[in-house]
Amino acid sequence: MRSSVTALFSALLTAPTGASELTVSVQIPRLEVAEYHRPYVAVWLERPDQSVAANLAVWYDIAKPGREGTKWLKDMRQWWRRVGRELEMPVDSVSGATRPVGEHALRFSADAAPLKDLAPGSYQIVVEAAREVGGREIVRLPLSWPAGEPGAKEVRGAEELGRVAVTLTP
Repeated sequence: MRSSVTALFSALLTAPTGASELTVSVQIPRLEVAEYHRPYVAVWLERPDQSVAANLAVWYDIAKPGREGTKWLKDMRQWWRRVGRELEMPVDSVSGATRPVGEHALRFSADAAPLKDLAPGSYQIVVEAAREVGGREIVRLPLSWPAGEPGAKEVRGAEELGRVAVTLTP
């Protein structure tokens, strides 16, 4: 009995302490406009040379018949030019429906896609939003991966995006 407890304790001491985690919170603000449409939003990780390291989320109108919602993805111009036009939508675990007004959190673990194969280094979280009969906005937040210590950063959009926050947990 004692040896099995010792073995279990030893295994716990040598087991990994848990993977880093990345949380991105995106606030969709309430806009007082005559004709409101939920924004299309793309969230991705960008390398220092501005190439895409990983797509984290793409929210668009998936309910339109005949994949009609995909034709407006190009309104998220930077995401579209860098990687969007090369993708076949929907993308598993990345794409989803547009989100309503409010705060929406995305959580990613270092030991799962899309961060599993991400090389250590400096990156930017990029969030781009475009809205039909509305505007377009993009915000960036720098981060270092993997997380050496806990940290949080945030930026506030001017119109189409509210608060965008990034939290890193080692």
